[in-house]
Amino acid sequence: MQVYGIDAIIRIVSHLAFIYLAFWSLRSLRTETFFRYMQNTTQIRMVIVFFSIFLGYTASNFFLEIMALCRNLFVSI
Repeated sequence: MQVYGIDAIIRIVSHLAFIYLAFWSLRSLRTETFFRYMQNTTQIRMVIVFFSIFLGYTASNFFLEIMALCRNLFVSI
């Protein structure tokens, strides 16, 4: 049961780290030029937050799956 707790902590930290990295990288884009005619910047920020959650979660799942596949490969040898 202890292994499941460590695995859950690793997954949570991985998800949060990749979401932060996605948000950090999306902030460097100049979104004002894309949405120049929209006056409501709160909605634009929420779109960026939700897209960074989607992108970070997807990237985190990819790397966690690669790690699980490598672990299973080395255990079966």
